[in-house]
Amino acid sequence: MTEQLGHGVGEEARTADEAGDVNEAIAAELRLMDPAVRSSRTRAGQLLDPEFIEVGTSGRRYTYDVMVAGLADDPGSSADGPRYESSAITGVLLAPGLVHLTYETDFDGRRARRSSIWRKRSEETGWRMYYHQGTPVPPDVE
Repeated sequence: MTEQLGHGVGEEARTADEAGDVNEAIAAELRLMDPAVRSSRTRAGQLLDPEFIEVGTSGRRYTYDVMVAGLADDPGSSADGPRYESSAITGVLLAPGLVHLTYETDFDGRRARRSSIWRKRSEETGWRMYYHQGTPVPPDVE
């Protein structure tokens, strides 16, 4: 995490809490790549914020309702089909209850750089993806 923390007794606890928040957001992001979650409207809907917006690699804009209704039919939602493979996933706590993740995916030979913002409004709702954007990476780019 890149945030500078003040020195003092609470620094280790704050750092551990922040790392925990980032790790929870990463775990939720990885769950959204699982075909069993993607194919379930209920499970996917629990991980997306009601105000969710995505700008996909196609440039199209998706809302919560559109995503929950169509995710089961999207690529990567079939247990016997190609899967999203993530790499270099990192995160930073932007503010309490707000985590920004960046990473790359490979899906059936197509690479994308991805950015997600996760927010946690309460313990009951947990971490939910608020915003996501994918940008295609041409084959000749490192």
